[in-house]
Amino acid sequence: MPRAENAYAALREAIMENALKPGTKLPESDLGEHFGVSRTLIRAALARLAGEGLVDIGKTKSATVAQPSREEALDAFEVRRALEREVVRLVALRWSDEGERILSTQIDEERLAADEGDHKRSVRLGAEFHMLLAGLTGNALLRRYLEEVVGRTTLILAVYGQAHPQHDSLAEHVALVEALRAGDGDEAQRLVDGHIAAVEQRALTQDAGESEDLAGILSRFTQR
Repeated sequence: MPRAENAYAALREAIMENALKPGTKLPESDLGEHFGVSRTLIRAALARLAGEGLVDIGKTKSATVAQPSREEALDAFEVRRALEREVVRLVALRWSDEGERILSTQIDEERLAADEGDHKRSVRLGAEFHMLLAGLTGNALLRRYLEEVVGRTTLILAVYGQAHPQHDSLAEHVALVEALRAGDGDEAQRLVDGHIAAVEQRALTQDAGESEDLAGILSRFTQR
C-alpha cells in the first residue's frame, strides 16, 4: 500500500475504533513524520477524512478528530436508517452465494472480537458489515453514501456511546442475513430498521477512556 494511502487508512481505522478520540489534534507535521510522507499528502488524507465527516478542519487549517453535536447525531441516524432500508431491499433481490460468503466471513470475525471482549474492534467490524452489505447492492453511489454515514455514526458512538457487549448486534446481523437468504426484503427492512434504532439508542453517554500520544496510537494502525 502506498504510504499516502496507508496514512489515510490508518487514520480512518484509528478514528473508527475510537483510538483517536473526538477532539484529538492531528498536526500535519507530526503525521507527515510518522508516516514518512509530505505535509501535502497528509493534507490530502485529512481532506478525505473531513469529506467523510470524521475530521474537522478549522479556519487556521488545523485538523482535529470531529466532535459531532447531538443534533448532527440525530440527523446522521435518520439518514442512515433510510439508506440501510434501501440497501437491504436491493440485496434481498440480488442475493448470491458469494454475498453470503462475504457476510458470513465478516460475522465470524465479529463473533471472535465479541468473544474476546475487544469492544473497539467489534464496533469497527460491525460497521464494516454494513459497508459490505452496501457493496452487494451493485450501486456504487449508494455504497459511497452509506460508507460516509456509517463512518459518521460510528464516530457518534465514540462521542456519546458507552461500551457494551456486542453479542446483541451480532445476533441482529445473523438474523438479517437469514432474511436476505430467504429473499424476504420486507423482513430485512424491518430488522435493519430495528437494528439501527438499537445502535442509535446506545449513543447516549460519553466514555472518556485513557489518553495516549498520537504516535503511539497510530503505530497500532499503520500497515496492518
